[in-house]
Amino acid sequence: MNLVSLVYFSAITLLLAGLIFDWPMAFWAGGFALSGALTNALAIHMLFEKVPGMAGSGVIAARFDDVTAALHRLMMTQFFTQDNIERFLFSETETQRIDLSPLIEQADLTPAYDRLSEVILASKFGGALSLFGGEKALQSLKTPFLTNLKSALQEVTQSDEFQDVLHAQMNSQMDRPDVLDRLQQDVSRIIEARLAELTPESVKVIVQTLIKDHLSWLVIWGGVLGGLIGLASAFLARFVGA
Repeated sequence: MNLVSLVYFSAITLLLAGLIFDWPMAFWAGGFALSGALTNALAIHMLFEKVPGMAGSGVIAARFDDVTAALHRLMMTQFFTQDNIERFLFSETETQRIDLSPLIEQADLTPAYDRLSEVILASKFGGALSLFGGEKALQSLKTPFLTNLKSALQEVTQSDEFQDVLHAQMNSQMDRPDVLDRLQQDVSRIIEARLAELTPESVKVIVQTLIKDHLSWLVIWGGVLGGLIGLASAFLARFVGA
């Protein structure tokens, strides 16, 4: 049994005990506790769901645009500030090696081979090579050349010297306000695009998920404070009646 159920059970038990055994204190405490818990539970329900005849209910879905704008503003002002972005990028680039291997593997290095072929054919060696087919004679070298070139580039980019230079260049770029401003704008556009895909129902579910556990405490404290008010009212009624 969770705390909310315990509050309801206790309130109903006190209310029934007061009625059956004619205990005014228990009756007042149980009645006020049940009233406080139910009132807060209804208020929470009205926050997310439209209740016919009750103005202001279903406010989360009704104020969908305001809620999404507030979510965007919250994320940009609390999480994706320029200081936070800069701190994250610096910590990542300073502590991690940057692996350029995937880029090198996908890169088309054929222009490098073509340039090498031009240099060889334009050299004195090109005249001798023309006797053996000229440019066609170099075609057999293309695949091993490109493979070895990629391997060499990967080895160079993973060296400590290259990584140090790369980190230094990235950090120097991050020092420029326009770079951080552009990154922040990109993040803002991504968030806006994601929020634009949401519907009032999905926003309601997101907000409800975030604060559901905390909202249950409103029911619990509504019951507890209602019970205390009921006890105080019973004491006051007895005092005035005396």
